[in-house]
Amino acid sequence: MSSTTSPTATDEISWVLTPLLELPGVLHAVIATGDGLVEGASDGLGRASAERVAAMTATLHAASRAFTTSFTDVEQPRLAQTVVESDLGFAIVVPAGENTSLAVFTTPEAQLGNVAYQMQVQVAALGRALASPARRQDATARS
Repeated sequence: MSSTTSPTATDEISWVLTPLLELPGVLHAVIATGDGLVEGASDGLGRASAERVAAMTATLHAASRAFTTSFTDVEQPRLAQTVVESDLGFAIVVPAGENTSLAVFTTPEAQLGNVAYQMQVQVAALGRALASPARRQDATARS
């Protein structure tokens, strides 16, 4: 039987979440695929919640693109970020590479400029990490 433990910030690419979760007011973070699957999630977010966030992130991005297209008639607009404000806080979603998004949830008091900036820094770091070839030992170093 498979385990239903929650995803943690130690998952494969979840290291990108750590600096975000250290910001004042950031409560949760998720890395999601474009088809709504969890790539990584913060420790405090249960598995079921992370999966719902990932699915909604994909839906939110699709709706945001369609909404922008409705205003502009541009078929594939590039989204910079999508922000949802509620009485509980802010949900911010940014593209994080090919078919990937980064989502955070903050308290209402969070400094959104700082959060958005750090999200872009982490997206750039993630892009560099995914583009880097895997390290291989040199044949001469093994002897």
